[in-house]
Amino acid sequence: MILWAKSAFILVILALCLVAMVLTYQAYRPDSDPSRFTTKLNLGLDLQGGMYLDLEVDTQAAVTRVLDRLAVGIEDAFLDNHLDYETVERRGEGVEVTLPPGEKVNWNKDPFERLLAPFDMSKQDGNRFVITMPSKEVERIHKHAAAQALEVLRNRIDSLGVSEPSLQRKGDRQIIVQLPGVKDREAALKAIGNQAILEFYLVVPNVTPATMDPARHTIKYRENRDENTKKVIDRTPFVLQKLAVLSGETVSDARVQFGDFNRPYVGLSFDSIGTDLFGKITSRNRGRQLAIVLDGKVMSAPVIQDAITGGEAQITGGFSLQEATDLTIWLRSGSLPAPLSIREERTVGASLGEDSIRQGITSLAVGGLLVMLFMIFYYRLPGGFAAFALVFNLLIILSVLAFFSATLTLPGIAGIVLTMGMSVDANVLIFERIREELGQTGFVRVEVSRLLDRLASDIREALNTIGGEISDRSGSPDPAENQSDAASDPSPSAWIGSMVELEAVSVERPEGAVEVVLPAGATIDWEEKPFAELLTGYKVKKKGRGRYMISAGPEKMEGIRKNPPRGRSIREAINEGFDRAIGTIIDANITTLAAALALLFFGTGPIKGFAVTLSVGIGASMFTAIFVTRFLFEVLYLRKQRIEELSI
Repeated sequence: MILWAKSAFILVILALCLVAMVLTYQAYRPDSDPSRFTTKLNLGLDLQGGMYLDLEVDTQAAVTRVLDRLAVGIEDAFLDNHLDYETVERRGEGVEVTLPPGEKVNWNKDPFERLLAPFDMSKQDGNRFVITMPSKEVERIHKHAAAQALEVLRNRIDSLGVSEPSLQRKGDRQIIVQLPGVKDREAALKAIGNQAILEFYLVVPNVTPATMDPARHTIKYRENRDENTKKVIDRTPFVLQKLAVLSGETVSDARVQFGDFNRPYVGLSFDSIGTDLFGKITSRNRGRQLAIVLDGKVMSAPVIQDAITGGEAQITGGFSLQEATDLTIWLRSGSLPAPLSIREERTVGASLGEDSIRQGITSLAVGGLLVMLFMIFYYRLPGGFAAFALVFNLLIILSVLAFFSATLTLPGIAGIVLTMGMSVDANVLIFERIREELGQTGFVRVEVSRLLDRLASDIREALNTIGGEISDRSGSPDPAENQSDAASDPSPSAWIGSMVELEAVSVERPEGAVEVVLPAGATIDWEEKPFAELLTGYKVKKKGRGRYMISAGPEKMEGIRKNPPRGRSIREAINEGFDRAIGTIIDANITTLAAALALLFFGTGPIKGFAVTLSVGIGASMFTAIFVTRFLFEVLYLRKQRIEELSI
């Protein structure tokens, strides 16, 4: 790549970095709202404060809900098909169905076959059937409950407007939630912790809590609150059927509406399945109360006047506008499949976050400044190149994180500091290579390489001079022996030899030697002209049939050491230093990148933040150390016709 193209490329990268940094600065100004900026570097929980929650999902409750729905479905199937039954109850981890004596049901026919597909059924004494859930199905529900809880929480937290929340599974039943920047703890816990399970129960008439049958009935309460203080004054009990007749899973939409005296309530719309079920429930139970229960509390219990087939319902309960709005959010995002319990809660204050930011920036600044001063002091002007590359490297890391709206945490800052050290390490490798090339060792190796290049060329010319004729002697290479052989053998071809094509002879230049490979059966007498003169001071070693390695002998090496060459050595030292260090730098960075990617894919939380910055930093450090630093050498040194001095 020519110099002006390199300059343009570096300037474009630098401009993009500055744009990202300006946007991030604008986002976190005191009078600015960070959520309005899509391109910015987000700050993690430990840098800007917020909440950390370790939640556990009660997945067994999800299994219980599935069994409850199964019992309701079986009961509805009996009613729809006009079949007699005595009881349909969930008992423990199964559902018991008791039929009248002599009553028969074809369990292999829809709708029973569809309902019982994932379950096992066994017949007990009399006409009683027990339906249980296989262990594989139980395990599947446990996993699904945790995954569904994660998605529901994600939808709810998105509605809070939290910038860059973090939700991650931990084990089979735990969920780690990080909410950076959250200041209202109660609102966050309310949004996360409310299960928002909406259920519809039929109220049992003429039954009190004292006379109810616990096997068939349940009791739930409606809280009566003061209109001004919203405190609970008393609770009204409702005796309900044991199983809910409809759940909130069939709700497709929820919205805030206003009724008499401009009081807000929540309007519901059911999906096609819910509309059909709600229509059947209301048509069968005219004149009965239908209790609307949210998270185990009766919100209202209106009397069913007529069948409701439009798929619409409403929840009233003396809501404030904010309460009604929150309820619609929870219902639209879906109910949690199982209750959540808080195993651990930590709140990081904004002041602690500011302290973390200040300490992190201070550590970066002090560490970076010390490294840059050392590089400049030890390597002079090239050390200044490394210092510039170091700042450029930091800009690239932060800008890439900003363009991808990544989150920076304290472990991420540690990853940046480590990357800065690796970037300097790459420059140290390059500079030390250049120093080595500028020293006597570098001169000797360069001069030996030149001499061997010249020798390889001379050998090729010698082969051309003799026309490519090389003896192909099947016997001894000694001429006297060949003459005696010729005297006894009338055929002259036995000692004159055969013609060998020059193209069949290979003359290569591996590191530190000249390699000559002859075709099968051909030999060369290196002690005869013209090879004897060319190889003065060199060593010839035979490495197998027809293969010779030629290297500089002790006398030749001593002569080079006593008379080191001058002239273009600085330019060559710079080029050789970069060329020879690049392989080492790439190898070292690839191994580090492999470790960083392993942490990124298998780590969680702070470990993943560290891995992200480390991975981005490795790419940035290779770019700045190899490309940017070499560009600066080209601008200030290599483009000159004659380099007088390099202080390094």
